[in-house]
Amino acid sequence: MKDTKQRILEIALELFARDGYEAVSTSQIAGDLGITKGALYKHYKNKRDIFDSIVKKMEQRDGELAEENEVPTEDIPEAGDVAGEEDISKVEAFYKQVTSAQFLEYSKEMFLYWTEDEFASNFRKMLTLEQYRDPEMSRLYQQYLGDGPRNYVKNIFDGMGYEDADMRAMAFYGTMFLGYSISDAAKDRNAVKLQIFSAMEKHLQQT
Repeated sequence: MKDTKQRILEIALELFARDGYEAVSTSQIAGDLGITKGALYKHYKNKRDIFDSIVKKMEQRDGELAEENEVPTEDIPEAGDVAGEEDISKVEAFYKQVTSAQFLEYSKEMFLYWTEDEFASNFRKMLTLEQYRDPEMSRLYQQYLGDGPRNYVKNIFDGMGYEDADMRAMAFYGTMFLGYSISDAAKDRNAVKLQIFSAMEKHLQQT
């Protein structure tokens, strides 16, 4: 049985995904949990504390998923970033270790994660709702669902030696990203999943 602290995060995120972060109060969260606000405050100081804990949990789960699939999580520093040549070379070498088969399996896991894992799916929906209302939400949206994963795919493709890595990353990740929305509304989500997986594989097979 899940503890109250974890359950608070899950219920809060479910409400944030449905109604938006600003529209949800701690009273509503406590009410949906069947506890008092006082009981909720024993675990989290306020709504912001709940939100910060949700983001921290997502960061942790992202890292765990990458580690399980043995793919790099580091970003190659952009021009102007403070980083030594040795650090940049180390990260680039790390990306070159990833095979196309390994990356495909990881990408499939990520698709399932963002569409079938309730916590991750609700996090995605919350950011989609809030990205135009709040700069912080917009930044998180880009980090998790926009430029962040697109740049990550580009770095992987660069490491694999693909030509036009940027355009290929757009096509590959664009397929995944579109698949999230299609899957949300699909009557047969398994059929959508298989179509997306097939399209992703074809992108990787292109020379």
